[in-house]
Amino acid sequence: MPILILAYIFNYLDRNNVGFAGLTMNQAIGLTATQLGFGAGVFFIAYCLLEVPSNIALYRVGARVWLSRIMISWGLASAATAFAVGPSSFYALRFCSVRPRPASSRVSRSIWAPGFPRSIGRG
Repeated sequence: MPILILAYIFNYLDRNNVGFAGLTMNQAIGLTATQLGFGAGVFFIAYCLLEVPSNIALYRVGARVWLSRIMISWGLASAATAFAVGPSSFYALRFCSVRPRPASSRVSRSIWAPGFPRSIGRG
């Protein structure tokens, strides 16, 4: 359970860190405020698009393996954000940083609330 709590803290920091990093990152890689805002939005668009496929994979693979894969690939993708050199690479890296994560909320619900309905049609 402590590892899952730590994962939620890192998730929160990762989602909100772009705003803080934007204070200096805008000048360093040549982003405008609009481009930074779009990059932050790409994160949530990707999250919505990848939620269903990620949950399907979670169902097929299992929570233990899937959560491990999420944590490893999320760390690699977040670290890769340091290599952004312009708007295009920033957008791509933001999209890739969300790609590993969508099913993590479902995994945590199944661990913290075992009786919680996990999907429509399954009680």
